[in-house]
Order: sequence, then structure tokens, then C-alpha cells
Amino acid sequence: MQLIEHSDSPRYVRLHADDNVVVVVNDQGVTEGSRFPDGLTTVEGVPQSHKVALVDIPEGAAVRRYGQIIGYALKDLRQGSWVQETQLAMPSAPPLDSLPMSDAVPAALAPLEGFTFEGFRNADGTVGTRNILGITTTVQCVTGVLDHAVKRIREELLPKYPHVDDVVALTHSYGCGVAINARDAYIPIRTVRNLARNPNLGGEALVIGLGCEKLQAGQVMHENDSSVDLSDPWLYRLQDSSHGFVEMIEQIMELAETRLKKLDQRRRETVPASELILGMQCGGSDAFSGITANPALGFASDLLIRAGATVMFSEVTEVRDAIYMLTSRAQDMDVAQALVREMDWYDQYLERGAADRSANTTPGNKKGGLSNIVEKSLGSIVKSGSSAINAVVGPGERVERKGLIFCATPASDFVCGTLQLAAGMNLHVFTTGRGTPYGLAMAPVVKVSTRTELAERWPDLIDVDAGRIATGRATIEELGWELFHYYLDVASGRKQTWAEQHRLHNDIVLFNPAPVT
Repeated sequence: MQLIEHSDSPRYVRLHADDNVVVVVNDQGVTEGSRFPDGLTTVEGVPQSHKVALVDIPEGAAVRRYGQIIGYALKDLRQGSWVQETQLAMPSAPPLDSLPMSDAVPAALAPLEGFTFEGFRNADGTVGTRNILGITTTVQCVTGVLDHAVKRIREELLPKYPHVDDVVALTHSYGCGVAINARDAYIPIRTVRNLARNPNLGGEALVIGLGCEKLQAGQVMHENDSSVDLSDPWLYRLQDSSHGFVEMIEQIMELAETRLKKLDQRRRETVPASELILGMQCGGSDAFSGITANPALGFASDLLIRAGATVMFSEVTEVRDAIYMLTSRAQDMDVAQALVREMDWYDQYLERGAADRSANTTPGNKKGGLSNIVEKSLGSIVKSGSSAINAVVGPGERVERKGLIFCATPASDFVCGTLQLAAGMNLHVFTTGRGTPYGLAMAPVVKVSTRTELAERWPDLIDVDAGRIATGRATIEELGWELFHYYLDVASGRKQTWAEQHRLHNDIVLFNPAPVT
């Protein structure tokens, strides 16, 4: 990465020697006639994080960033001009039938030994970073009653059990009025089931149902599932109540207290860093995402892999245009073919909805300098670091091995977060350039800003400022190590993220591609 920087001069970042566009670093952008230290002069004003033509780019020529083609010029672009979305024709998506397959598998890096965190051991061998009572539901109909019960549990019962971090309602909009036997209905069903098995719930989740819904409790909890404790009563159906609302609340609180007593006996113990299951995601992305925050996450990802941990990256539409760079890194042909399978499934899913991957980019992405999904994808996959990709899990599936995992999810922040929780994530990291108060109730969320300006505006929402990389105050390696240690501190409970402190969390949102009846 080439950084043109000086405290009182226009600055830009060039990521690759083949790039013919660069990205403006200055907080307020640069004005017309601004001269960069290497002599490049703007012919118009260019906002921060937007692209400047490094050379004259003729009509029809490729525009390159990250050393890759992000578009083709629709008109002649002058050296020093602002390169905008409307001036680029987006390349076609890489065809899935001619990808490089497992042909550039990275060699394993030297192991990192001796790193630990303080976590909660579970009976099934997993480890939680938090000790939470989870109460899941079989249908949206019970949400109002459960919300009342959780409020009272938090106020009246939790103070009696100081070693329990929280009580969380895993409410969702599924369960009835759905085609329960439809082809893709397995996705939301297994998601609900695996959310209840998340390591941070300690195997003590409860189920609240109505009674007449299509999604029955037996589909959420299985008697032979070692990850949940069914030795005590674990299910309450509201339709079993003979005395109305008050009895419903009392019954839920009684069940909850039984589980709270067991959870309160748990204590943190020293466990190896290999027990961490980190989920990585970006939202409110900008052109700095692929320059600062995501590369730092990628470096930290490699460190965690070296320590034996599990690291998940996701968001199908945000890797689709760079899939050729991922199939090459798949550890074997089975993993490469699984990546192709998930890309193909999603292509067909979008086609059924009369959409394509270009629907992904938001107005905020574009305002932040991202011209299209191709450019966004190239910056998104940087989170995956440089390790071999060891496995692929489908939406709602649970991770069953360690290493670098592609967890196939939509790019929607809250849907992706939900599916990563179902996969078994016990810690989350989220990068943002435009800013978002995103959080999750079931796992700590480390928020990383791509720009220092955002970190300074939101000092009580952003945990780590990756913008320091763009201004030369930190290297990718330095910030990667900082994140690695920060993850272990948050996992241990030694530090709380801002989202935890403010109790900021998004709703559980299931991915349901099946029909609603």
C-alpha cells in the first residue's frame, strides 16, 4: 500500500502498483487544483474516500483498484478527475464454471502458542465468552408475553444470580403462516435450533411456544442433543395456561429461575485461544473498509488461525465478484466446490427475486466512495486474511471444525449476525466506515471504524480506530496485533465493548427464502 501523506498537504492511498485510481485520505476531501506531493493535481474537488484518476483513462479502458478491474470507463477520464459510479460500466460476475480451484493454497503459518482467555466451559466441549440465559421461541405470537417476562426476570431475578451476565429473548418472526415443508424451509428451522445451541447460552436455553404453531418445540430442541440440557423442564406453551397472562409470566419466571441457579454456578476458567469462534462482518462500508479496518481484521484473523481458533467471514454478495480469489485458497477441491455451490445457490435465489448482486450496494456505500459491488467485494474479502479456507457452512448450519470458515449468509447486517450466532460464534467484530450502532445481545460486538473522523465523532460507539492506518499512525500489522489482544480481553470479560455497555442490540432476523403462506 502506497500512502502519500503530509500533515498539511493533500493525501491519497494507492493499494497496488497496477492501480490507475487512488483514494483521497483528507477528512474534508480535496479542492480543485489541490496538488499531491508526487505532483498529481486535481481538476475538480474530490470528497474523502473517493477516487481520483492517477492517469488519463480513455473511454472503454479498465479502471483498476486493488490491482483488479472494478469497471470500464464510460467516457474519457482526465488525470486528476473525480472517478464516480456513473462513469463506470460494471464488469460481469466471474463465471462459476471456470474458476481456479484450490490451485494456490497458502502454506500454514507457524503456530502461535501460549495465548489464552477466560471463558465458560460447556458440557459439549464448546466455550462461552459470556454466561447468558437464552429463552428462544417457536413463533412470533409469544413475543409480547416473553418480553414482559424477560423484563421482570432482569429486574427481579438476575440480581440474585451475579455470575449470570444477562437474560436474552431469542424472538423471531418465524413459526406460523409459513410453508414449513417447502424446499428451503430447512434454513430458518435449523437457524432457530442452532441459535439455542450457541456457546454463550451454556446449554441452558429455554423454549417458549404457543401450542398450535407449525414450528414445534421438538424441532428446536432434540432430546439427543448434547449441547442443551433437557434434564430439567425446558418448554412452556402459552396455550397450556389455565389462568391467563399472569400465570404465563409466573410460569416463565419459574422455569427461568431453575436455569439461572445452574448458570450462576459457572465460573470462568483459563482456556486456550483456540476456543474462540470469531465472526467477522462489515456494514456501512466505504472505500476505506478495504484499506484500513478489513486488512487489520485479516491480519488478526491469521493470528487467530495460527493460535488454532475458528474465524468466520460471510456475506455471499460481498464475495461473489472476488470468488476467484477465494476458490484458489480453498484447502482442497471439496472446499472449493462448496464455495461455488453457495455462490450458485445465491445467484439463483436473487434471480428468482428478479434481482442481482448489484442490489447490494447502498446509497451510503456510494457516498463513501464505493462505486459498485465489484469494488465493495474486493475490499470485503480482505477480512479473510491470507490463510487457507478450511470449510464452508451453509446458512443456519453450525461450525463443526476449526480454522478459516466461509459462513454463507446474506450481506444484511442483522441477518448475517443472526446466522453467525447460529453457526456458533462467541465473539463478533464489525467494521464500519459510515457508522452504525449495530450490536448483538448474545455475543459481544467489537466495533472498528475505517476512518479516524468517525471514531472521533462516535467515541462512545467505536471500540477501535483503524483510520490510524490511513494517516500513518499505525501499520496493518500493529493494529492486527492490537485487535488480537483486544479480542482476548473482551472474550475474557476484562473489557466490555461499547455496544455491551449501552445494551445496544439488533433483533434476531432469520433468513427465510421459503414461501410465507
